[in-house]
This record gives sequence, structure tokens and C-alpha cells, in this order.
Amino acid sequence: MNTSVLFDVPGPRARIRNGILTVIGVILVAAVLYGIYAGFDAKNQWDGRIWEPFLRAETWKVYILEGLKGTLVAAAVAAVLAMVFGAVFGLARLSDHKWIRIPAGVVVEGFRAIPLLLLIFFIFYLAPTIFGGGDYAFIAVVSGLMLYNGSVLAEVVRAGVLAVPKGQSEAAYSIGMRKNQVMRLVLLPQGVTAMMPAIVSQLVVLLKDTALGYIIAYVDLLNTGFKILPAVFFGSLIPAAIVIGIIYISLNVALSTLANWLEKRSRRSRKTAAPPVVPPGAAVLGGPTPVVPGAEGVSTM
Repeated sequence: MNTSVLFDVPGPRARIRNGILTVIGVILVAAVLYGIYAGFDAKNQWDGRIWEPFLRAETWKVYILEGLKGTLVAAAVAAVLAMVFGAVFGLARLSDHKWIRIPAGVVVEGFRAIPLLLLIFFIFYLAPTIFGGGDYAFIAVVSGLMLYNGSVLAEVVRAGVLAVPKGQSEAAYSIGMRKNQVMRLVLLPQGVTAMMPAIVSQLVVLLKDTALGYIIAYVDLLNTGFKILPAVFFGSLIPAAIVIGIIYISLNVALSTLANWLEKRSRRSRKTAAPPVVPPGAAVLGGPTPVVPGAEGVSTM
């Protein structure tokens, strides 16, 4: 008989009780969904007239797809820059030299502590005073996303390297490898596999956070689909919110699915003793013990 390490196998009475609670839960969820449907129906939000604009190709081409393009471009550029930022400062925090390790730690902890929206506002209003007039919405969004998410990824990189058992680096040093060889050939190949779930989780957060560009009028999916489009087609606010929400969910599910496929493929082709890394602040129930950025381990620089 298969047993769980978290709880005992329920007996006959427990199974009946669980079945009853499940039925009650389904009824309550159905009641909530019906209440939402009835509330929208009372406000005529299911009227075909206000949904009709979303059946037009022009609506998707001019508003939704144009905004989606802005979201994807900002997310792609910010993701690349954030991963570079995270790799550089994550490895710098593992340095043996204090003059590298301490400033890197200050930068990472500083940008992790500042709210992302405040970073975007600061860059957006500071840039014109330094570089002159212009539209800095894209630069502000990408820079804010890079600094904040890059700082989180720096901790992920550091934790991923520390997740590799110390014996791996000791064995590499014993055969005459130098520090850069140990990092490049031993630690990073194993650490990347351990980092993958946390990196993907943070990239999903980054993609969603592009919506903060709405505040500074950056042309993204939220701005064009939820602000401009309902102003053009009066009364379509709720339908626009539903459509935009579905698009965001689809994007994140697609990204997570791709990442899970890459992780499985990576684990099949590479053996590693490093457990998965958990993003800072996340909690995991069950599974292997997560590796957190405060762990002690090998230094690399």
C-alpha cells in the first residue's frame, strides 16, 4: 500500500467526510461563480453589443496585438538584461575579495528592497533631467525590471552555485583546475539545472510586472487593452478586463510550460546532485530541502 509522508491514509469514515466536504466545496464555488455571472448579467455585461468589438479583426490589430507587442518586447529585453545582471552580481557576491563581494551585496540588497514601481517612477522622471526631453517610458520600464528582477536572480545564481555539494569543487581543485575552470566546467553546469525553476518563476513575475508601465503610459497590453480600448468602445471595460486577463494567463502558462520542458530535458541530459533553488521569499511543502541564498558554500572568485 502506498503511503504519504505527510499524513496517514484516511479510513472509511475519513473518506466519507472528505467526500462530503468536497461536494460542499464544489457547491460553494459554483454559487460564487453564479453570483459573479448574475451580477454581470444584472449590469448587462453579457450583452453581445459590448462584446462585439472583440470579434473585429481591426480591434485586435490596432489595440490588443499592438499592446501585446509592447509587452513582449519590454519583457524580452528586460529578461535578457536581468539574467546578465543576475549572473554578474550573483557571482560577484561569491568572490573571495571583500572589495568585490561587499559592493555587489549592497547593490543587490538595495535594488531588492526598493519597490519596482518606485524604481520605474524614479528613472522615468530622472532621465529627462539628465538626457533632455523625450519619451523614456520604454527605458524606465525595462531598466526598472532589469534592476529589480536582476537583483533577485543574483540571489538565485548565488544559491544555485552553493547548492552544488562542496565535494564537487574540492575534487576539481584536487586535479589541478583553477577557479575559473571549476566555476565554468563543474559548478555552473550543475547549478544551472538547480536554478532553472527559480529563474523561470522570476521571469513569469517579470512578464506580469511589465503591466506597471501602465502608470507611465507605456504602450503595453494593459494600456491599450484596458485603458484605450474601453474609451473607444464605451461600456466594454469588463469584457476588456476579461480578455486581457486571459491573454496574460495564456502567456504565463506558455512560459511555464516551456520552462518545465527545458528543465526536464536538462535533467535528463545532465546529472547533478544539486537540489532545486527556491526564489527568495518562497516556501515549498514537501520535496527536497530548498536551497536559500544564505547557505554557506564554496567561493568562486
